[in-house]
Amino acid sequence: MDTFKDKVIIVTGASEGIGRALCLALAPQKPKLVLAARNLERLEELKQEVESKGAKAVVVPTDMVEETACKQLIDETISTYGRIDGLVNNAGRTMWTPLEDLVDPSVIEQIMRINYLGAAYCTYFALPHLKKSKGRIVGVSSVAGLNGVPTRTAYSASKHAMFGFFDSLRIELMDTGVTVTMIAPDFVLSEMHRRAFGKDGKPLGTSPVQEDKGMTAAECAARSVKAMENRERLAILSARGKLGRWVKMIAPGIIDKVARKAIQEAK
Repeated sequence: MDTFKDKVIIVTGASEGIGRALCLALAPQKPKLVLAARNLERLEELKQEVESKGAKAVVVPTDMVEETACKQLIDETISTYGRIDGLVNNAGRTMWTPLEDLVDPSVIEQIMRINYLGAAYCTYFALPHLKKSKGRIVGVSSVAGLNGVPTRTAYSASKHAMFGFFDSLRIELMDTGVTVTMIAPDFVLSEMHRRAFGKDGKPLGTSPVQEDKGMTAAECAARSVKAMENRERLAILSARGKLGRWVKMIAPGIIDKVARKAIQEAK
C-alpha cells in the first residue's frame, strides 16, 4: 500500500526514538518528509537514511517550545513543498521522579511547553493547509495520557492535555475531511527515557527502564503508520493499555495499583 506516496508529512521529534522510527517506516512509501527536531546532525543522518529508502526529505531544525519556531516549521514546509498532507505531533520529553522530590519545578512548564504547546502551535499554523488537502493530524500521546502514572506527573498531565486538545479539534473538523488520529504507546525503548528529567531538572543520562521490557520504536512506528493509513481515531498500542481503558471506568483503584506496579517493575 502506498497511501503516503508523494504526500507531504511533517514529523516533529524526528531525530530519535519513535519519531525517527516513524520516518523510516514511512520512507518506503516514497512520501515527502519534513524532519523537525533540535539536533541538526541527527536529522541530516536521518535524511540520508529515508532518502535511501525512497522518500524525499527536508530538514528543518525546530525547538518546539517556541511558538515562532513552530510557525517557521510550517512556513518552510509550504515554501518547499507548497502543501501539507500530514502533521505528526511527536516531539516530547518526560520526567522520572515523584513530585515531592522535584527540586526544579520549572520541569513542569518545560514538559508542558514541549509536549502540549508545541503540538498545539504546529497544528494551529498547519490547519489551513491541512484543510485544503483534507489531510491527517496525528498526536503521539501515551497511555499516560489516559491514566495517571506515578513519577510522571507533569508528563502525564501534558499527554492528557493532548487528548483534550485533539479530541476537541476532531469535533471542530467534522465534515472538513481532516482526520485526527491519537496514538497511545505504552513503554517504548527509546532515547526519551535517557533524556528524562530527574529531580534536579537535568537529564538522567541512563534509562530507568529495563531494556528487556517494552516495545521497540520500530514496532511502535509500524503500528502507528497503520493507524495513520486507516485514519483511526485512537490506537492504543499495548494490551495492557487497552484493558486499562475499560477497567478504569468500573474499578479505577485497580488501575492506580497497576500503574504503580508498572513503574516499579520497569526499574
